[in-house]
Amino acid sequence: MVRFDSIGATLVMNLWALLRKQLFGIAPTNGGMVGRWIGHMRQGQFRDTSISSAHAVHGESTIGWSAHYLTGIAYAALLIFICGESWLFEPTLGPAVALGIATVVAPFFILQLGMGAGIAASKTPNPSAVRLHSVSNHAVFGLGLYLAALVLRLALSL
Repeated sequence: MVRFDSIGATLVMNLWALLRKQLFGIAPTNGGMVGRWIGHMRQGQFRDTSISSAHAVHGESTIGWSAHYLTGIAYAALLIFICGESWLFEPTLGPAVALGIATVVAPFFILQLGMGAGIAASKTPNPSAVRLHSVSNHAVFGLGLYLAALVLRLALSL
């Protein structure tokens, strides 16, 4: 059940990214760059100055998108650990969105730093905009956790 919940939430987050691109021209996260960063870890390199100019890694897109969904699964498991399995059958919006927003700590202090964007995107041309987009993406992920749990609850009651 956690897998469905997290995959549904990650899909909602990705659909939100596509919608933002269509409505506002905001490029979604590039899974390939995440995969490139992870791929460099195999050689002991955990931090790049600019991931986009680093050498490509075979299968980087697959690596990045797999990591994206596995991270979503881990976050969903964390929500169930915190709230208990009963949350899946009686989901509430607050804990899901709160966890979603709290998970922005990982990109701010690990992913963005490791990919050369600095802590909380401090080295990007517009750090405030990147931070706002990160927080909104993670809030939408939390909303997705809630919506996926509602769908799961509905499916189990049929």
